[in-house]
Amino acid sequence: MIALTQRYFLALTLMAFYVTSAQAGPEEDLLHYVDDNTQRLVKQLNAERGLYEEDPETFYRNMDDALDGFVDFRRIAARVMGRYARQATPEQRNEFVGRFKRSLFDSYAQALVNAEDFSINVNDATINPQDDNRASVAMEVVTASGNRHAVTYSMYRKNGGKWMMENVIVEGVNIGLSFRDRFTQEMEASRGQVQVVIDGWSDAVKSLNLEDEVNNS
Repeated sequence: MIALTQRYFLALTLMAFYVTSAQAGPEEDLLHYVDDNTQRLVKQLNAERGLYEEDPETFYRNMDDALDGFVDFRRIAARVMGRYARQATPEQRNEFVGRFKRSLFDSYAQALVNAEDFSINVNDATINPQDDNRASVAMEVVTASGNRHAVTYSMYRKNGGKWMMENVIVEGVNIGLSFRDRFTQEMEASRGQVQVVIDGWSDAVKSLNLEDEVNNS
């Protein structure tokens, strides 16, 4: 398999966040909802090629507006921080949420500049039979060169309401867990200085070699 770039994997993560908010309903309705939003996202991706380089702040605002109310970034960021979230002050946790979003937006933007054209097939949606507030959606990303990459979105239904993304798995690699492992490594390297890790999070994400993890999975 021809390897995807690191930025492309991070872009997939952000796309996963964007397309997986839906009103409660049966699996078929969830499948169609996610598929509709996925195809709209592909159109948005194509429309915004170059915007990051021309006007990065507008790009950030567009992404933030698109994701507001659809993604529980606070929940995701807390999971990335793991046990270290208890060491952080409320201000530090808030700051990390912002830096975590910005790192994803930056990765998404860079992927727009260099990414190969692709399509996304939404294949299956499954609501957990033991917990109807949990679901997964199986997808396949198909590049212009014909490579196919399996992606699974893990979702939860917030307060019994709408579906929201809580994780993404690319070719068997748990992306949320990879981010959490990186945060742990950075905490150990900084001798437990939470602020140092927060300040350097963007660089830490750039050095996270998800591509190798996927290729070796």
